[in-house]
Amino acid sequence: MAWSRRQLGLAALMLLTGSINTLAAKWADNFSAGGCGETGEHRFQHPFLQAVGMFLGEFSCLGVFYLLLWRDRRRSEPRMAPPRPYNPLLFLPPALCDMTGTSIMYVALNMTSASSFQMLRGSVIVFTGLLSVGFLGRRLELSQWLGIGVTILGLLLVGLADLRGGRGQQHQLSQVITGDLLIVMAQVIVATQMVLEEKFVSKHDVHPLRAVGTEGFFGFVLLALLLIPMYYIPAGGFSSNPRGVLEDAPDAFCQVARRPIISVALLGTVTSIAFFNFAGLSVTKELSATTRMVLDSLRTLAVWGFGLILGWESFHALQLVGFGVLLAGTALYNGLHRALNPCAQRGGEGEREGLLQGEQGGINGES
Repeated sequence: MAWSRRQLGLAALMLLTGSINTLAAKWADNFSAGGCGETGEHRFQHPFLQAVGMFLGEFSCLGVFYLLLWRDRRRSEPRMAPPRPYNPLLFLPPALCDMTGTSIMYVALNMTSASSFQMLRGSVIVFTGLLSVGFLGRRLELSQWLGIGVTILGLLLVGLADLRGGRGQQHQLSQVITGDLLIVMAQVIVATQMVLEEKFVSKHDVHPLRAVGTEGFFGFVLLALLLIPMYYIPAGGFSSNPRGVLEDAPDAFCQVARRPIISVALLGTVTSIAFFNFAGLSVTKELSATTRMVLDSLRTLAVWGFGLILGWESFHALQLVGFGVLLAGTALYNGLHRALNPCAQRGGEGEREGLLQGEQGGINGES
């Protein structure tokens, strides 16, 4: 079936904003500028401040939700169901997971390449599958177990490509290994977030944009407050700011003031995550979750391609093989083989609704 212009536009928006989200964060990391006082020029590496910006983008989804609701109420026949009362504190535990996982991933992005960062995030399906069996009592199909196994093989290949070098021009091998391990560790937390959302949040039938916005609010407020003690906590080798602390927000603002182009990269992160969430949810609703999975895989390819073009990394054939294996594992886990089977097309509508129900705010797991 041919896509409409609106569907093509949503797919393009999801692919574009999803790619910009990772590339903008990595672009900011590559800038150097002087900090506060007499500190010399140094890299802009402020992962926790960048995570605050990302949560600000998620928080903005609340505004989008109420704008859509207001527009819908002006129609003669409203389509959106009236918002049901719910306890916002239900979103606090998944928001804490989101905050922790995102912060760890931004730290890892400083240590490894954007493409490896994007590819290794695919490990989330391994932990989501295992946790859903252990805590939700779900029974995985054989194809899903195969998908998990193939994904693990793909992760090993991507990790091996990092070990064999080729991108050592920007990062030391020890940094790359640490960054890769941190990314995989963060996916355990992201998977926990998704399981919590499905177990405690999804049954309350909260609109996905409202759920994402509420989690973004908690993440933004909590992490912004945590920037204060982080200013005094020594971080040793994990810190790249002149004071050697976990996060030096004033130093970041001084760097932005001295090199304003950094603010463009930060604004790109904030706005792209908001539009990516909106486009991703719309693609799932109007097309299918399988389409969203395919577009997300293309986003990984786009990030890798731009990284090569911009000279942020070097081509490594083993990484290409690893990406292909990861793509195959993700396709198996998400049932792409069923979507390609004409006999299974009758279940397409149920796929759209069923998988949308499960996306109550775990969007950051894909951002």
